[in-house]
Amino acid sequence: MFEEVGTTTEGDLIINVGPQHPATHGVLHLVITLNGETIKNVEPHLGYIHRSIEKMCESLTYRQFIYVTSRMDYLSAHINNHACAMCVEKGMQIEVPARAQVIRVLMDELTRIASHELWWGAMAMDLGAFTPFFHAFRERESINDIMEETCGARLTMNYMVPGGVMHDLHPNFQKRVKDFIQQYKSKIHEYDEMVTGNIIFQNRMKGVGIISPEDVLSYGCTGPVARGSGVSSDVRKLYPYEIYDKLEFDEVLETGCDSFARYMVRIREMQQSIRIIEQLIDNIPEGDFQAKTKAVLKLPKGEFYTKAETARGELGVYIVSEGGTTPYRIKFRSPGFSNLSALNHLVKGGKIGDLIAAMGTLDLVIPDIDR
Repeated sequence: MFEEVGTTTEGDLIINVGPQHPATHGVLHLVITLNGETIKNVEPHLGYIHRSIEKMCESLTYRQFIYVTSRMDYLSAHINNHACAMCVEKGMQIEVPARAQVIRVLMDELTRIASHELWWGAMAMDLGAFTPFFHAFRERESINDIMEETCGARLTMNYMVPGGVMHDLHPNFQKRVKDFIQQYKSKIHEYDEMVTGNIIFQNRMKGVGIISPEDVLSYGCTGPVARGSGVSSDVRKLYPYEIYDKLEFDEVLETGCDSFARYMVRIREMQQSIRIIEQLIDNIPEGDFQAKTKAVLKLPKGEFYTKAETARGELGVYIVSEGGTTPYRIKFRSPGFSNLSALNHLVKGGKIGDLIAAMGTLDLVIPDIDR
Protein backbone atom coordinates (compact mmCIF):
# COMPACT_ATOMS: atom_id res chain seq x y z
CA MET A 1 0.00 0.00 0.00
CA PHE A 2 1.08 3.58 -0.66
CA GLU A 3 1.59 6.04 2.13
CA GLU A 4 -0.84 8.88 2.65
CA VAL A 5 -0.93 11.63 0.02
CA GLY A 6 1.97 14.03 0.35
CA THR A 7 4.25 11.74 2.39
CA THR A 8 7.59 10.51 1.09
CA THR A 9 9.90 7.71 2.14
CA GLU A 10 13.58 7.01 1.57
CA GLY A 11 14.24 6.36 -2.09
CA ASP A 12 11.33 8.49 -3.33
CA LEU A 13 11.97 11.04 -6.05
CA ILE A 14 9.97 14.24 -6.52
CA ILE A 15 9.91 15.61 -10.05
CA ASN A 16 8.17 18.52 -11.74
CA VAL A 17 6.23 18.25 -14.98
CA GLY A 18 5.32 21.70 -16.30
CA PRO A 19 4.32 24.44 -16.13
CA GLN A 20 6.24 24.65 -19.42
CA HIS A 21 5.73 21.17 -20.80
CA PRO A 22 4.04 20.29 -24.12
CA ALA A 23 2.08 17.36 -22.68
CA THR A 24 0.30 19.51 -20.09
CA HIS A 25 -1.18 21.57 -22.97
CA GLY A 26 -0.93 24.77 -21.03
CA VAL A 27 0.61 26.16 -17.86
CA LEU A 28 -0.21 23.25 -15.56
CA HIS A 29 2.40 22.29 -12.98
CA LEU A 30 2.43 18.71 -11.66
CA VAL A 31 4.51 17.76 -8.62
CA ILE A 32 4.96 14.01 -8.90
CA THR A 33 6.25 11.68 -6.21
CA LEU A 34 7.89 8.57 -7.69
CA ASN A 35 9.28 5.38 -6.29
CA GLY A 36 11.34 4.08 -9.16
CA GLU A 37 8.98 4.48 -12.10
CA THR A 38 5.86 3.99 -9.99
CA ILE A 39 3.71 7.04 -9.26
CA LYS A 40 2.92 7.50 -5.58
CA ASN A 41 1.23 10.89 -5.82
CA VAL A 42 0.44 13.65 -8.32
CA GLU A 43 -0.33 17.13 -7.05
CA PRO A 44 -1.54 19.67 -9.65
CA HIS A 45 -0.53 23.28 -9.05
CA LEU A 46 -2.66 26.00 -10.67
CA GLY A 47 -2.52 29.76 -10.79
CA TYR A 48 -0.10 30.43 -13.63
CA ILE A 49 -2.77 31.79 -15.98
CA HIS A 50 -5.37 33.01 -13.49
CA ARG A 51 -7.10 36.11 -14.86
CA SER A 52 -10.02 36.58 -12.42
CA ILE A 53 -12.54 36.08 -15.21
CA GLU A 54 -15.46 35.70 -12.82
CA LYS A 55 -14.55 38.95 -11.04
CA MET A 56 -14.07 40.75 -14.35
CA CYS A 57 -17.56 39.65 -15.43
CA GLU A 58 -19.08 41.37 -12.40
CA SER A 59 -17.99 44.78 -13.75
CA LEU A 60 -19.38 44.15 -17.26
CA THR A 61 -22.93 44.40 -18.56
CA TYR A 62 -25.04 41.36 -19.38
CA ARG A 63 -24.13 41.76 -23.04
CA GLN A 64 -20.43 42.29 -22.43
CA PHE A 65 -19.59 39.55 -19.91
CA ILE A 66 -20.61 36.75 -22.28
CA TYR A 67 -17.59 37.29 -24.51
CA VAL A 68 -15.05 37.09 -21.70
CA THR A 69 -16.05 33.42 -21.39
CA SER A 70 -14.70 32.69 -24.88
CA ARG A 71 -11.28 32.91 -23.23
CA MET A 72 -11.95 30.16 -20.69
CA ASP A 73 -12.40 26.93 -22.64
CA TYR A 74 -11.40 28.57 -25.89
CA LEU A 75 -12.01 25.32 -27.81
CA SER A 76 -15.67 25.47 -26.73
CA ALA A 77 -16.07 29.24 -27.13
CA HIS A 78 -19.48 29.04 -28.84
CA ILE A 79 -20.86 26.75 -26.16
CA ASN A 80 -19.49 28.90 -23.32
CA ASN A 81 -21.19 31.95 -24.84
CA HIS A 82 -24.34 29.92 -25.42
CA ALA A 83 -24.60 28.88 -21.75
CA CYS A 84 -24.14 32.48 -20.57
CA ALA A 85 -26.71 33.80 -23.04
CA MET A 86 -29.22 31.18 -21.86
CA CYS A 87 -28.72 32.24 -18.24
CA VAL A 88 -29.47 35.87 -19.11
CA GLU A 89 -32.47 34.77 -21.18
CA LYS A 90 -33.74 32.71 -18.27
CA GLY A 91 -33.56 35.70 -15.96
CA MET A 92 -35.26 38.04 -18.41
CA GLN A 93 -37.65 35.42 -19.82
CA ILE A 94 -36.54 36.11 -23.37
CA GLU A 95 -37.96 33.78 -26.01
CA VAL A 96 -35.33 32.87 -28.61
CA PRO A 97 -36.57 32.65 -32.24
CA ALA A 98 -36.60 29.19 -33.82
CA ARG A 99 -34.03 30.16 -36.45
CA ALA A 100 -31.61 31.36 -33.78
CA GLN A 101 -32.02 28.13 -31.81
CA VAL A 102 -31.11 26.01 -34.83
CA ILE A 103 -28.13 28.23 -35.68
CA ARG A 104 -26.90 27.95 -32.09
CA VAL A 105 -27.08 24.15 -32.09
CA LEU A 106 -25.33 23.94 -35.46
CA MET A 107 -22.52 26.14 -34.18
CA ASP A 108 -22.27 24.15 -30.94
CA GLU A 109 -21.91 20.83 -32.74
CA LEU A 110 -19.38 22.16 -35.23
CA THR A 111 -17.46 23.47 -32.23
CA ARG A 112 -17.62 20.05 -30.56
CA ILE A 113 -16.19 18.35 -33.64
CA ALA A 114 -13.43 20.95 -34.01
CA SER A 115 -12.49 20.53 -30.35
CA HIS A 116 -12.43 16.73 -30.53
CA GLU A 117 -10.37 16.92 -33.72
CA LEU A 118 -7.69 18.96 -31.98
CA TRP A 119 -7.80 16.62 -28.98
CA TRP A 120 -7.43 13.55 -31.24
CA GLY A 121 -4.37 14.94 -32.98
CA ALA A 122 -2.77 16.11 -29.72
CA MET A 123 -3.55 12.80 -27.99
CA ALA A 124 -1.75 10.84 -30.70
CA MET A 125 1.17 13.28 -30.65
CA ASP A 126 1.50 12.94 -26.87
CA LEU A 127 2.12 9.23 -27.39
CA GLY A 128 4.65 9.77 -30.17
CA ALA A 129 2.56 9.80 -33.38
CA PHE A 130 3.11 13.11 -35.15
CA THR A 131 1.26 12.51 -38.46
CA PRO A 132 -2.32 12.36 -37.03
CA PHE A 133 -1.93 15.94 -35.80
CA PHE A 134 -1.85 17.19 -39.39
CA HIS A 135 -4.80 15.01 -40.39
CA ALA A 136 -6.82 16.41 -37.48
CA PHE A 137 -6.12 19.98 -38.55
CA ARG A 138 -7.27 19.21 -42.09
CA GLU A 139 -10.85 18.76 -40.84
CA ARG A 140 -10.56 21.35 -38.09
CA GLU A 141 -9.44 24.04 -40.51
CA SER A 142 -12.52 23.39 -42.68
CA ILE A 143 -14.71 24.11 -39.65
CA ASN A 144 -12.67 27.21 -38.78
CA ASP A 145 -13.15 28.51 -42.32
CA ILE A 146 -16.92 28.08 -41.94
CA MET A 147 -16.86 29.88 -38.59
CA GLU A 148 -14.73 32.72 -39.89
CA GLU A 149 -17.11 33.38 -42.78
CA THR A 150 -20.15 33.77 -40.51
CA CYS A 151 -18.65 34.93 -37.20
CA GLY A 152 -15.52 36.75 -38.33
CA ALA A 153 -13.38 34.69 -35.93
CA ARG A 154 -11.77 31.27 -35.81
CA LEU A 155 -11.30 30.65 -32.08
CA THR A 156 -12.98 33.10 -29.71
CA MET A 157 -16.22 33.56 -31.61
CA ASN A 158 -18.27 36.17 -29.70
CA TYR A 159 -21.32 35.17 -31.74
CA MET A 160 -24.05 34.31 -29.23
CA VAL A 161 -26.06 37.19 -27.75
CA PRO A 162 -29.00 37.28 -25.34
CA GLY A 163 -31.99 36.52 -27.57
CA GLY A 164 -30.18 34.73 -30.40
CA VAL A 165 -27.05 35.28 -32.44
CA MET A 166 -25.22 38.45 -33.42
CA HIS A 167 -25.92 38.23 -37.16
CA ASP A 168 -27.40 35.82 -39.68
CA LEU A 169 -25.58 32.96 -41.37
CA HIS A 170 -23.37 33.63 -44.37
CA PRO A 171 -25.05 32.63 -47.69
CA ASN A 172 -22.35 29.96 -48.19
CA PHE A 173 -22.91 28.36 -44.78
CA GLN A 174 -25.15 25.47 -45.80
CA LYS A 175 -23.03 24.49 -48.79
CA ARG A 176 -19.79 24.61 -46.87
CA VAL A 177 -21.19 22.57 -43.99
CA LYS A 178 -22.45 19.91 -46.42
CA ASP A 179 -19.03 19.85 -48.07
CA PHE A 180 -17.43 19.39 -44.67
CA ILE A 181 -19.73 16.48 -43.81
CA GLN A 182 -18.68 14.71 -47.00
CA GLN A 183 -15.04 15.46 -46.29
CA TYR A 184 -15.32 14.11 -42.75
CA LYS A 185 -17.06 10.90 -43.82
CA SER A 186 -14.46 10.26 -46.51
CA LYS A 187 -11.57 10.66 -44.05
CA ILE A 188 -12.83 9.07 -40.80
CA HIS A 189 -11.42 5.67 -41.83
CA GLU A 190 -7.94 7.20 -41.63
CA TYR A 191 -8.43 7.81 -37.92
CA ASP A 192 -8.98 4.08 -37.35
CA GLU A 193 -6.09 3.08 -39.58
CA MET A 194 -3.57 5.47 -38.05
CA VAL A 195 -4.54 5.57 -34.38
CA THR A 196 -7.58 3.65 -33.12
CA GLY A 197 -6.55 0.30 -34.59
CA ASN A 198 -2.83 0.80 -33.94
CA ILE A 199 -1.65 -1.93 -31.58
CA ILE A 200 1.01 0.29 -30.00
CA PHE A 201 -1.60 2.97 -29.28
CA GLN A 202 -4.00 0.39 -27.83
CA ASN A 203 -1.31 -1.05 -25.58
CA ARG A 204 -0.56 2.43 -24.24
CA MET A 205 -4.26 3.17 -23.56
CA LYS A 206 -6.06 -0.02 -22.54
CA GLY A 207 -6.06 -0.72 -18.82
CA VAL A 208 -4.44 2.65 -18.11
CA GLY A 209 -6.03 5.44 -16.09
CA ILE A 210 -8.93 3.42 -14.73
CA ILE A 211 -11.72 5.21 -12.86
CA SER A 212 -14.87 3.45 -11.67
CA PRO A 213 -18.40 4.85 -12.11
CA GLU A 214 -18.57 5.43 -8.36
CA ASP A 215 -15.36 7.46 -8.38
CA VAL A 216 -16.54 9.43 -11.43
CA LEU A 217 -19.53 10.58 -9.39
CA SER A 218 -17.40 11.20 -6.29
CA TYR A 219 -15.00 13.49 -8.16
CA GLY A 220 -17.77 15.25 -10.08
CA CYS A 221 -16.39 14.27 -13.48
CA THR A 222 -18.58 15.00 -16.49
CA GLY A 223 -18.38 14.83 -20.28
CA PRO A 224 -16.38 12.09 -22.04
CA VAL A 225 -14.45 11.39 -18.83
CA ALA A 226 -17.67 10.30 -17.10
CA ARG A 227 -19.19 8.61 -20.14
CA GLY A 228 -16.01 6.56 -20.63
CA SER A 229 -16.93 4.87 -17.34
CA GLY A 230 -20.55 4.32 -18.38
CA VAL A 231 -21.94 7.24 -16.37
CA SER A 232 -24.73 9.10 -18.14
CA SER A 233 -23.89 12.81 -17.95
CA ASP A 234 -24.83 14.44 -21.27
CA VAL A 235 -26.66 17.68 -20.43
CA ARG A 236 -28.17 17.67 -23.94
CA LYS A 237 -30.01 14.45 -23.04
CA LEU A 238 -30.58 14.78 -19.29
CA TYR A 239 -31.56 18.47 -19.23
CA PRO A 240 -32.32 19.36 -22.87
CA TYR A 241 -31.98 22.98 -23.93
CA GLU A 242 -32.81 24.76 -27.20
CA ILE A 243 -34.00 22.04 -29.63
CA TYR A 244 -31.93 19.08 -28.43
CA ASP A 245 -35.04 17.25 -27.22
CA LYS A 246 -36.35 17.25 -30.81
CA LEU A 247 -33.22 15.73 -32.32
CA GLU A 248 -32.25 12.11 -32.79
CA PHE A 249 -28.80 11.34 -31.42
CA ASP A 250 -27.29 8.92 -28.93
CA GLU A 251 -25.48 9.64 -25.71
CA VAL A 252 -22.18 7.85 -26.25
CA LEU A 253 -21.30 5.53 -23.35
CA GLU A 254 -18.35 3.19 -22.97
CA THR A 255 -17.87 0.85 -20.02
CA GLY A 256 -14.11 0.22 -20.20
CA CYS A 257 -13.42 2.89 -17.53
CA ASP A 258 -9.89 3.33 -18.96
CA SER A 259 -8.07 5.74 -21.25
CA PHE A 260 -9.07 3.85 -24.39
CA ALA A 261 -12.76 4.03 -23.41
CA ARG A 262 -12.52 7.81 -23.02
CA TYR A 263 -10.78 7.95 -26.40
CA MET A 264 -13.59 5.99 -28.07
CA VAL A 265 -16.26 8.23 -26.52
CA ARG A 266 -14.83 11.27 -28.30
CA ILE A 267 -14.41 9.43 -31.60
CA ARG A 268 -18.05 8.33 -31.50
CA GLU A 269 -19.27 11.72 -30.27
CA MET A 270 -17.93 13.37 -33.42
CA GLN A 271 -20.09 11.00 -35.44
CA GLN A 272 -23.14 11.87 -33.35
CA SER A 273 -22.46 15.58 -33.90
CA ILE A 274 -22.38 14.94 -37.65
CA ARG A 275 -25.73 13.16 -37.23
CA ILE A 276 -27.21 16.22 -35.49
CA ILE A 277 -25.88 18.62 -38.12
CA GLU A 278 -27.32 16.48 -40.93
CA GLN A 279 -30.78 16.73 -39.35
CA LEU A 280 -30.62 20.52 -39.19
CA ILE A 281 -28.61 21.79 -42.14
CA ASP A 282 -31.50 21.52 -44.63
CA ASN A 283 -34.13 22.49 -42.05
CA ILE A 284 -33.04 25.92 -40.84
CA PRO A 285 -36.31 27.83 -40.36
CA GLU A 286 -36.85 31.27 -41.77
CA GLY A 287 -37.41 34.22 -39.48
CA ASP A 288 -35.48 36.39 -37.06
CA PHE A 289 -32.03 35.39 -35.90
CA GLN A 290 -32.37 37.52 -32.76
CA ALA A 291 -35.22 38.46 -30.43
CA LYS A 292 -35.97 42.13 -29.94
CA THR A 293 -34.37 43.25 -26.67
CA LYS A 294 -33.44 46.52 -25.03
CA ALA A 295 -30.00 47.95 -25.65
CA VAL A 296 -29.24 47.84 -21.91
CA LEU A 297 -30.31 44.65 -20.16
CA LYS A 298 -31.33 44.42 -16.51
CA LEU A 299 -31.91 41.09 -14.83
CA PRO A 300 -34.53 41.07 -12.08
CA LYS A 301 -33.26 40.57 -8.56
CA GLY A 302 -32.58 36.90 -7.89
CA GLU A 303 -30.35 33.92 -8.60
CA PHE A 304 -30.21 32.19 -11.98
CA TYR A 305 -28.43 29.01 -13.12
CA THR A 306 -28.13 27.25 -16.46
CA LYS A 307 -25.84 24.57 -17.84
CA ALA A 308 -24.70 23.31 -21.21
CA GLU A 309 -22.65 20.42 -22.59
CA THR A 310 -19.25 21.64 -23.77
CA ALA A 311 -16.69 19.44 -25.49
CA ARG A 312 -15.22 18.70 -22.03
CA GLY A 313 -18.42 18.27 -20.04
CA GLU A 314 -20.93 20.24 -18.01
CA LEU A 315 -20.48 23.99 -17.85
CA GLY A 316 -22.65 25.70 -15.26
CA VAL A 317 -23.34 29.46 -15.19
CA TYR A 318 -24.58 30.97 -11.92
CA ILE A 319 -25.63 34.63 -11.77
CA VAL A 320 -26.69 36.60 -8.71
CA SER A 321 -28.52 39.78 -9.70
CA GLU A 322 -29.39 42.80 -7.59
CA GLY A 323 -31.56 44.17 -10.38
CA GLY A 324 -28.89 46.34 -11.99
CA THR A 325 -27.15 46.36 -15.35
CA THR A 326 -24.21 44.27 -14.13
CA PRO A 327 -24.15 40.98 -12.21
CA TYR A 328 -23.64 41.16 -8.45
CA ARG A 329 -21.87 37.78 -8.50
CA ILE A 330 -20.95 35.26 -11.20
CA LYS A 331 -19.66 31.74 -10.77
CA PHE A 332 -18.76 29.22 -13.49
CA ARG A 333 -18.78 25.50 -12.87
CA SER A 334 -16.13 24.45 -15.39
CA PRO A 335 -15.85 20.77 -16.36
CA GLY A 336 -12.04 20.74 -16.53
CA PHE A 337 -11.58 21.59 -12.85
CA SER A 338 -13.51 18.55 -11.62
CA ASN A 339 -11.98 16.28 -14.25
CA LEU A 340 -8.47 17.37 -13.25
CA SER A 341 -9.24 16.58 -9.61
CA ALA A 342 -9.39 12.89 -10.58
CA LEU A 343 -5.88 12.84 -12.12
CA ASN A 344 -4.09 11.55 -9.01
CA HIS A 345 -6.68 8.78 -8.68
CA LEU A 346 -6.25 7.85 -12.35
CA VAL A 347 -2.47 7.47 -12.31
CA LYS A 348 -1.55 6.58 -8.72
CA GLY A 349 0.16 3.20 -8.66
CA GLY A 350 0.86 3.31 -12.37
CA LYS A 351 4.08 4.05 -14.22
CA ILE A 352 5.39 7.49 -15.13
CA GLY A 353 5.08 6.53 -18.80
CA ASP A 354 1.31 6.11 -18.37
CA LEU A 355 0.81 9.59 -16.90
CA ILE A 356 0.72 11.35 -20.26
CA ALA A 357 -1.71 8.81 -21.75
CA ALA A 358 -4.15 9.12 -18.84
CA MET A 359 -3.82 12.91 -18.55
CA GLY A 360 -4.37 13.32 -22.29
CA THR A 361 -7.76 11.61 -22.09
CA LEU A 362 -8.96 14.27 -19.64
CA ASP A 363 -8.70 16.81 -22.50
CA LEU A 364 -7.57 19.63 -20.23
CA VAL A 365 -7.84 23.28 -21.30
CA ILE A 366 -6.04 25.13 -18.55
CA PRO A 367 -7.77 28.58 -18.74
CA ASP A 368 -11.07 26.70 -18.21
CA ILE A 369 -9.65 25.31 -14.96
CA ASP A 370 -7.62 28.29 -13.79
CA ARG A 371 -10.12 31.07 -14.35
